Amino acid sequence: GLVIDGRTLNVIFQGGLEEKFLALTKHCRSVLCCRSTPLQKSMVVKLVRRQLKVMTLSIGDGANDVSMIQAADVGIGISGQEGMQAVMASDFAISRFKHLKKLLLVHGHWCYARLAKMVIYFFYKNVSYVNLLFWYQFFCGFSGSTMIDYWQMIFFNLFFTSMPPLLFGVLDRDVSAETLLGLPELYKNGQ
Repeated sequence: GLVIDGRTLNVIFQGGLEEKFLALTKHCRSVLCCRSTPLQKSMVVKLVRRQLKVMTLSIGDGANDVSMIQAADVGIGISGQEGMQAVMASDFAISRFKHLKKLLLVHGHWCYARLAKMVIYFFYKNVSYVNLLFWYQFFCGFSGSTMIDYWQMIFFNLFFTSMPPLLFGVLDRDVSAETLLGLPELYKNGQ
């Protein structure tokens, strides 16, 4: 990891040392900016995103972290004594920093697995529906007549587009939370 303060960031950005700074950050798993201005924090995130083409995660707990949270791909706000500005600007909100492990390892894994299954499901649903209409056109001589009444088509899309995501969202957990917390390397399997 790299811990860097505001004065050092000033020297980096004003002295044109962004390339050397990026070469150093390539060897780090995380970069922690302390005692820096909101503009400096967001500039670091934008620089890393733009030059290294990596996914960025920003975590903040106050109004001074809002620009950094919004500049990152994923922003996490911690509600605390400094107010709710970071939480309001973030993608995810947690009450304490200790909940970050569970958010990333458990809920991140579950969300990734659910989204992957739902994308496949939507392709399957649309392919089956379109194939049904396509093959019906052979039987009606490509006249353009509809096989299904309009209200039935709306019900089909409503039912098969709303119910499975709700059920997957509530019930689908491929691995228990305890296992995911005990074996963090399981997070990489989905990727």
